[in-house]
Amino acid sequence: MKKTITSIDPLSAAKVMALLYFIISIPLVLIMAVVSMFTPGENHGGIAMIIIIPIFYAVFGFIFTLIGAWLYNVIARMVGGIQYTSEEV
Repeated sequence: MKKTITSIDPLSAAKVMALLYFIISIPLVLIMAVVSMFTPGENHGGIAMIIIIPIFYAVFGFIFTLIGAWLYNVIARMVGGIQYTSEEV
């Protein structure tokens, strides 16, 4: 059965993606923190970077997903959206 995604709610998509970006950034920040502990020098960013980077990822993920979903809706009105096939199980 073919279906078409004709519209995406920008706010709900942005909220979900912001949370996903936040969750994905946590292991990355932890890896960067561990690596920075073994690099020479005094300034490693510290705890502030561990807090700021996930928030930065979430905020920009929210903004760009909001814009992307809005653009998708504009373009989908012109060309008809993305078609996909599904089946009952």
